[in-house]
Amino acid sequence: MFLSLPTLTVLIPLVSLAGLFYSASVEENFPQDCTSTASLCFYSLLLPITIPVYVFFHLWTWMGIKLFRHN
Repeated sequence: MFLSLPTLTVLIPLVSLAGLFYSASVEENFPQDCTSTASLCFYSLLLPITIPVYVFFHLWTWMGIKLFRHN
């Protein structure tokens, strides 16, 4: 069974936020140790930034295609 888009829109940021809070509670030097790509905390900071950027550019591309077709 596939999840619907509104469910994923709410679920993905909540999972990212949970990962961020988990990393903040587990890591001793939370902001300083997040520079290594081998640590979990790096990706818990990267996900909440990457998802909105992806959605923005996906909608930007879709809007460009819609405008190109109608002109």
